[in-house]
Amino acid sequence: MSDTSATAGTAAPSRNWLLMLLELRTYVALITVFGVFAIIVPNFLTVDNAVLISKHVAINAFLAIGMTYVIITGGIDLSVGSVVGLTGMVAGYLVLYGIDLGLGWSIQFNTTEIVLITCAVGVFVGWINGVLVTKLHVAPFIATLGTLYVARGAALLMSEGRTYPNLNGSAEYGSASFPMIGAGTFLGLPMMVWILAVVTIIAIYISRRTPLGRAIYATGGNERGAALSGVNVNRTKMFVYMFTGLMAAIVGIIIASQLRAAHPATGEFFELNAIAAAVLGGTSMAGGRGRIWGTIIGAFVIGILTDGLIMMGVSSFWQMVIKGLVIIAAVVIDQFQRKLSARIALTQEAG
Repeated sequence: MSDTSATAGTAAPSRNWLLMLLELRTYVALITVFGVFAIIVPNFLTVDNAVLISKHVAINAFLAIGMTYVIITGGIDLSVGSVVGLTGMVAGYLVLYGIDLGLGWSIQFNTTEIVLITCAVGVFVGWINGVLVTKLHVAPFIATLGTLYVARGAALLMSEGRTYPNLNGSAEYGSASFPMIGAGTFLGLPMMVWILAVVTIIAIYISRRTPLGRAIYATGGNERGAALSGVNVNRTKMFVYMFTGLMAAIVGIIIASQLRAAHPATGEFFELNAIAAAVLGGTSMAGGRGRIWGTIIGAFVIGILTDGLIMMGVSSFWQMVIKGLVIIAAVVIDQFQRKLSARIALTQEAG
């Protein structure tokens, strides 16, 4: 009897330490990836490369923040990459042509109006996803897979597959500042990083300090229980899909602005990076658990991994393989962490 008690007594602390290590896995992954590439890749630790990584991280982080909300509610959004391509094309079209009214008449827009209209398109696609999931009860995977194809097809139809080039804007119409959104800097940092900082603060505030944030976690943790407690589950899900559409639109604008060109294929497989960053950051695919700050760290891991692999000359095909393995590993670790947490809780109750 005493031997059994001693074994249980030594096993519990080891389980607690393992659980603590699993909870810190995002930081461990970040330090490991950064340390490995800093050692084996020449010119990795340079200012220019740091700026480049920050741009990669920003693109991933915008999408991952929205994806985190969706996954916490127990859903998934596979359409974000296509929405990036579609909204980039919308922004490019508005910069070049405005809205043609026929008979030689057209409406031209300044930069602010172009941004607002493009964001509205992204929110509208998110609203469609929300309606499919909440009103028509289509599984999120199927609903967003459908809008993935619709959005990509619409982007291709806009220009028949061609690129909108020379998005320099016009001083006459007030759109000359459009390229500054993606290519401009402030205090030495890319403008998109400052925009990301503002979005991150707002997203963290919503998740931690507002009834909406509590509703998001409650919906993913126990949807029926949340509904019985007075949470408007459908409205919460509508918000998270519309918010994700907004994030995708921001990325579409930034890329079109940065490249001064819009291509309908932009954003392909971006959803993979967003899901990977969210899951690496501790967001549970089962819903009910996740943190925006953890997602930002996860985005840094994906950004540094992508940058390091490119600098090593690893082909894009192998990069996809590696990112896929990272997602699988993150999900497996999350499942293991959940089981270990439940086992420790049962042990403590029995004790």
